[in-house]
Amino acid sequence: MKDRNTVLVVDDDSVHRTMLRTLLGGWGYAVFEADDGSTAAESVKKQPFDLVLMDVRMLKVSGLEALDKIKSYNPAIPVIIMTAYSSVETAIEALKKGAYDYLNKPLDFDKLRITMERAMEHIHLKEENRILKESLRKQFDTQRIIGRSPAMLKLLDKASLVAPSEATILITGESGTGKELIAGAIHYNSQRKDGHFVKINCAAITETLLESELFGHEKGAFTGAERRKDGHFLQAHRGSFFLDEVSEMPLTMQVKLLRVLQEKEITRVGGEKNIKVDVRIIAATNKNLLTLIKDGLFREDLYYRLNVISLEIPPLRERREDIPLLAQHFLKIFSKKNKKKITGFTPKAMDHIIKHGWPGNVRELMNAVERGVVLAGSEYLDDEDILIVQNTLQKDPENFFLYDEEKVNMPLNELERAAILKTLDFTKGNKSEAARRLGITRKTLHKKLKKYGVMP
Repeated sequence: MKDRNTVLVVDDDSVHRTMLRTLLGGWGYAVFEADDGSTAAESVKKQPFDLVLMDVRMLKVSGLEALDKIKSYNPAIPVIIMTAYSSVETAIEALKKGAYDYLNKPLDFDKLRITMERAMEHIHLKEENRILKESLRKQFDTQRIIGRSPAMLKLLDKASLVAPSEATILITGESGTGKELIAGAIHYNSQRKDGHFVKINCAAITETLLESELFGHEKGAFTGAERRKDGHFLQAHRGSFFLDEVSEMPLTMQVKLLRVLQEKEITRVGGEKNIKVDVRIIAATNKNLLTLIKDGLFREDLYYRLNVISLEIPPLRERREDIPLLAQHFLKIFSKKNKKKITGFTPKAMDHIIKHGWPGNVRELMNAVERGVVLAGSEYLDDEDILIVQNTLQKDPENFFLYDEEKVNMPLNELERAAILKTLDFTKGNKSEAARRLGITRKTLHKKLKKYGVMP
């Protein structure tokens, strides 16, 4: 382990270099020298330096040229530029190229020392932050989350920081991005990991049953309530409660959820006793809650209660680096499940996978790979297997009305009705899949079917 910070002094003036070597050595730095920009760039490649102090004007390779080379090789090294030919243009150019700071000759030694100390402090803080993040990431059990793209690493860094806290978390992102996986990872990396992780989809339960599911009910509270039942909040006591599709919760239930968040207590349906609950809420939605607030469909006070910490999961198209990793992961799973020996993808197949937009995100990719595995007849999933998926997607009913003059002139409600019927026909009556493709919940689809007089 080195005892002293190393500085590379770059200047074609040997007298000035000698002066700086003596000065910096007295300040406790280990000083190395270079008499030209090209020598400096080569020196940086041969050994690590904590800081480079470099003149701008040199006979062979200038400081600005050397700065480009040094930063392209190691962008983390702080470089302080010095020159006797001060100009705003030179300073701006040096800073744009990545210089840490800019000093004029003759050097103000006090300013030089302060600038160097700040540069050292800056780089040490960055390194400590990197090590801390790496440590947290290693400690953070990702619960089958696949992703090494900058967007996902940023998300996981934030999740690892907030997981040990007691803060309420709102996870946002498009359908199929993996909101439940992130919620699970947060729970299992929290102090509540030994408690239950209870999940409920607010869109999948009718309004009349939702209150009973959440809070429980007393015997005789309603027809069919033959015994007392504990709701999900009590089941999640001292654990975490994941409310998926929270945007679909009716306004009347939003009021009651707000009370739970504020008072930390619930009341069973048909009961009078207030029961204390210790639950951490993790909510998720694929909708813009601020838009729903404007439309009067979501309570603003509840939004702020839920949105203490916000985590946004990027769609798959914004983290393409993760697509090959995910594809290979799913290939391994479904090859084993289907007892097939498929070891990889052909270059053409992977090209199709990487270039596709994946509007259904990770869920769509998973389905595509599973379909390819089932249909594949060789050791490698080839482009024909993927083309089957692509051809299906090209017939996607979401785009059925494009470039059709008759449909362009249809009233909006008729166009919506046609889109819903076409999608249901495409999914062979599978309402959950139709709702996903239309970008709405199954509950909303059911309402629209009733609206348009279609038998649900």
